[in-house]
Amino acid sequence: MDNLEIILNHHDADVLRVIVVALRAHGFHPYEGESSGLPGLTTPKGVGVMVPRGEAEDARLLAMALLEEMVGE
Repeated sequence: MDNLEIILNHHDADVLRVIVVALRAHGFHPYEGESSGLPGLTTPKGVGVMVPRGEAEDARLLAMALLEEMVGE
């Protein structure tokens, strides 16, 4: 996980699952978690979506835009 960066934290894992699918559809490679069923790392701020560091800047822009469109945050 050293080469991964958290690009987005949110409390609603269902919203993040949709964002992970959208990131994949746009050619990014988000970490899908392990057996927990969550799309990434659980943090005090919620669930964190992680992508490889080289993709983080662009993936963060897309993820934030999607989150804004989905929930107005």
